[in-house]
Amino acid sequence: MKMDMVISTVWQKSKLFVKGLLIAALVLLLMIPAYFVQELIKEREARQKEAFAEVSSKWAGKQIITGPVLVLPFWQTESEQTVQRVRSKHYAYFLPDNLHVNASVTPQEKYRGIYKVMLYSSKVQVGGSFSEVSPAQLNIAPEDIIWDEAFVKIHISDNKGLNDEVKMTWKDSLLSLSPKSRSDRVSNDALSASLHISSAAELSNAIFSMDLDLNGSEELLFTPVGRLTTVDLSSTWPHPSFIGNSLPQTSSINGNGFHGSWKSMAHSRHFPQQWRDNEFVIADYFPAHTTDSDYASANKTVSITCEAFGTDLYVPVNGYQKTMRSVKYAVLCILLTFVAFFLIETVNKRSVHPVHYALIGLALIMFYTLLLSFSEYTGFNLAYIIASAATVGLIAWFVRGILQSVKLTTVLSVVLVLLYSYVFTILRLQDYALILGSLGLFLTLAVIMHFSKRIQW
Repeated sequence: MKMDMVISTVWQKSKLFVKGLLIAALVLLLMIPAYFVQELIKEREARQKEAFAEVSSKWAGKQIITGPVLVLPFWQTESEQTVQRVRSKHYAYFLPDNLHVNASVTPQEKYRGIYKVMLYSSKVQVGGSFSEVSPAQLNIAPEDIIWDEAFVKIHISDNKGLNDEVKMTWKDSLLSLSPKSRSDRVSNDALSASLHISSAAELSNAIFSMDLDLNGSEELLFTPVGRLTTVDLSSTWPHPSFIGNSLPQTSSINGNGFHGSWKSMAHSRHFPQQWRDNEFVIADYFPAHTTDSDYASANKTVSITCEAFGTDLYVPVNGYQKTMRSVKYAVLCILLTFVAFFLIETVNKRSVHPVHYALIGLALIMFYTLLLSFSEYTGFNLAYIIASAATVGLIAWFVRGILQSVKLTTVLSVVLVLLYSYVFTILRLQDYALILGSLGLFLTLAVIMHFSKRIQW
């Protein structure tokens, strides 16, 4: 009998500690389904990207417009022998002195299933001039140039987006540009047209202009190939994101759309006005900022599109990113809910089985699956309200049956509402997330310390 009393006393003193360990272990176990929720979010986001790619492949992809570029083929002697001289064909590239671009973008929203894809159609006016072309600066003799093979070209990332034939006014001539196969080592898929010239004099003060009717998806960028390049871009889309290697010098954004103006000088970019062969290339990829060391690398040829700039027709609400961020707070939500529940049952001398904690924890995990599924249809904010209301209601109904107390159920419900509101505020104010998180956790710790004083450990 005495031994039983000792065991009972020891158990009474240690049961809170043991239960605390079980609750802590349960929190860690619940991170397993939280991980699977994160994988589900990644899977749904990948499906969204597949839908984007599918629609873009049928309409047109992201567009980078580069050019026009003047190309002069020339002969170069590789070796000289007493009987035979070996020559090979090379190419010299010249960029315009002035380039002016005026573009108007009309957004179009398309749907693939439940996914919205941002497409656009654009009217692009390109004009400028080549003041003087000097092959001598590249150590090319005039007699080595193959004048009758000279051509001008413009590179567009996805020619599928062209809605009309591309024609260029070159001096007094009207040129028709087409995707001819020219092995000029820089961009074989560019649109080009022969110039039919016989000397460098015919290239002096060459004024050009052209109009493009171009479709694309999400992004429209321009490479500043002019010694002086100006770009004016406008659209009715109210949520632009200015991207690329430089920001517009002036911009305005309102509910009716946006306008951006860029001005770029040759000294602010990393490629020259002329070069030979494939010292520089034109490639189809999103331009990232390129450093001098990249260009100095002996084994690396850099695309001049690295200098491109423009706009992304940004869709402001990305439910997957916000849902993923909210899942990262899962351990905090579960832990604080369990702590509140533990304090309520201990202070009020109620007994709750660990299985009940497990069921409440699963309800908290289900919040994220509800949030994910509803956000695909209603948007993140409304989905968050629906999911949190459903979760709080379910847990309140469950706890009411366990504790048989409206007062205690109300206390836990208020804690959950405050917790979800706190997380939602952090998600909305991303720049202030750290300070809000720190203050919130500090106040929470203070509340826990206050109520823990009432527990007879």
